[in-house]
Amino acid sequence: MLSKETIAKTDIVIVGAGFAGLYMTKRVVDDGFSVDTIEAGHDIGGTWYWNRYPGARCDIESVEYSYQFSDEVQQEWQWSERYASQAEILNYINFVADKFSLRKFVRLGIRVESATFNQKDSSWFVGLSTGESIICQYFILAVGNLSKPFIPEVEGRSKYSGITLHTARWPKSGIDFADKRVGVIGTGSSGVQCIPVIAEKARRLTVFQRTPTFTVPAGNKPIDPVWLEKFKLGYGEFRERNKEMLGGFSASYPPNEQSALAISEKERLSVYEKRWNEIGGLLFMQSFSDLLLDEAANHTAAEFIRNKIKQVVSNDEISSLLSPEGPVGCKRLCVDTNYYATYNKSNVSLVDVSGRHSIKMDEDGIIYGSSYYPLDLVVFATGFDAITGSILSINIIGEDGITLKKKWENGPLSFLGACTADFPNMFSICGPGNPSVLSNMVSTIEHHVDWIADCLKYAKSSGYRMIQATRTAETEWMAEADKRVRDTLFYNCNSWYLGANIPSKPRKFIPYLGFSDYLARCNDISSRGYPGLLFE
Repeated sequence: MLSKETIAKTDIVIVGAGFAGLYMTKRVVDDGFSVDTIEAGHDIGGTWYWNRYPGARCDIESVEYSYQFSDEVQQEWQWSERYASQAEILNYINFVADKFSLRKFVRLGIRVESATFNQKDSSWFVGLSTGESIICQYFILAVGNLSKPFIPEVEGRSKYSGITLHTARWPKSGIDFADKRVGVIGTGSSGVQCIPVIAEKARRLTVFQRTPTFTVPAGNKPIDPVWLEKFKLGYGEFRERNKEMLGGFSASYPPNEQSALAISEKERLSVYEKRWNEIGGLLFMQSFSDLLLDEAANHTAAEFIRNKIKQVVSNDEISSLLSPEGPVGCKRLCVDTNYYATYNKSNVSLVDVSGRHSIKMDEDGIIYGSSYYPLDLVVFATGFDAITGSILSINIIGEDGITLKKKWENGPLSFLGACTADFPNMFSICGPGNPSVLSNMVSTIEHHVDWIADCLKYAKSSGYRMIQATRTAETEWMAEADKRVRDTLFYNCNSWYLGANIPSKPRKFIPYLGFSDYLARCNDISSRGYPGLLFE
């Protein structure tokens, strides 16, 4: 263990030990680099270490939300459910880390607080929360797209004497909700997942909803071991088919290439019913080809879900409050188990907080307008400062003293979501301008890690010590990413894709739409000697 004030040297510092950081660690070690991987959590796992709230579960099928770099791992690991729980995913990550002896490269319970580029020798000076520093040639951010929790300003919150939690900072020991009055603020993905579970135990559950969300039943179920063994025989071919999909997943359920408006209402409803009842989850948005391109087509899908809410929720007023306006899919579609039915329980209440009042807190509960809600425990299911938030939480200083926060004050600039001008030898895995949250995250991570690692190998073998993106390349790339969604409905919602959930955050569409196209662009760039990057 290094003592305080110690300055160590290594080839690469990686920040984060989740799916991205661990695979990046394996790749660079295999390629002959020395590495220190720094993880703020007290164990590995990243997102799946922190997000252990009740009901936490993946919304991509288990057999797809997994590494593919090792067929041995694919064959050995046995998934138990169609959509894996947080605990099972964390066990899987630990299994992979142990299989490849990755833990010895990871330092736990330490935060990277700063990173400063030294122009004299093209190195990074990385400051840790322990007071130590590390000098490295390459600084790689594997900090996760959804890892900086957001808690809105609530007047009186500091006065509250009960328990407050954010879903992304849940205690390992868990929470006993029995005989407790619980309030949940937020009805995004984490709220949709935890609300039905909390309702099973709590004496009283009050949900505070500003904006209703579209959510589709997951259709989760145990995986038949016989089916799984048969599936594994064609794992390689399945992964290859996924590379051709828009989101890098769902080859088992190909998208319907029809327009929602090209068939009769009866035929259209039949397609929606099958997607809702038999397939479920995110794949509902592949019911028709134009749901994110045409408002009229999208309206048919949105109306279908609104009618489902009316059928499930017995109270007409609550049903109306739970029914979102506008298009479906321009915000992240949620995937649930018994979410709408939970509001039929006698111990569950829904409070609409979309009006002119603000939520306030005192010693014993929440105040909204003239109403008061005494609570023993308040859960903030209020999401994240997505994609850029976790990167900008580190004080990163590039060439000529420019900070990344200053450079990105009007929105992020990045080439391929991997690197940004003025910050040489710094890479971000699935940064802004990468498919990331619009795709199968693990597949995107794996591809991005491989691309970055291959770039480092190329530089090393060619005798280069410095790599950076050009300003032209990053500007053109982010313009291309924005252009890809301008003819879609993504700009029709105030979503976290646009940073709209964070006060004062620039409104820019951050991800890159289209996993298969992204792969083709990256492969083309590397095959032509990395145009857009400068090597020195």
